[in-house]
Amino acid sequence: MELQLRLRQLYLYNGDANGIFNGQVEDALRNYQWARGVRSDDLGVYGPETRWMLESETREP
Repeated sequence: MELQLRLRQLYLYNGDANGIFNGQVEDALRNYQWARGVRSDDLGVYGPETRWMLESETREP
């Protein structure tokens, strides 16, 4: 759910914040990674670099 809420802060995700990692969440995550140049995590995978970057530019929900 935190991932969804952080992506929502950046206007990348508009679905329900229900903790379910579905296609809409994966697409939003891929868009975030692509735009930020995340290379160490595969696209669509919420790995350590993606998490660090996302947490550094959003506030805790």
